[in-house]
Amino acid sequence: MNLDHQYQEHIIEQELLVEKSELLLYNDDVNTFDHVINMLCKYCEHDLIQAEQCAWIVHNNGKCMVKRGEFTKLKPICSALLDAGLSAKIL
Repeated sequence: MNLDHQYQEHIIEQELLVEKSELLLYNDDVNTFDHVINMLCKYCEHDLIQAEQCAWIVHNNGKCMVKRGEFTKLKPICSALLDAGLSAKIL
């Protein structure tokens, strides 16, 4: 086994060990579609179409997973969404 192959296996192994979390956005009766869409674009880096689709999913299903990643990266995004008046939670 060459060194390059060992290195690639080590990287893949490290990626598998990182636990992924999900940021969920919940429906409420307070925020407008425009506000939700703007906040998803601003904090989750969604494009306009993705943010609009998530807003509709939240509206129709009560919740939507809007971002997936490491907890430490999702925490400030979740805090920003909460500060903007949205209902969000990391699972």
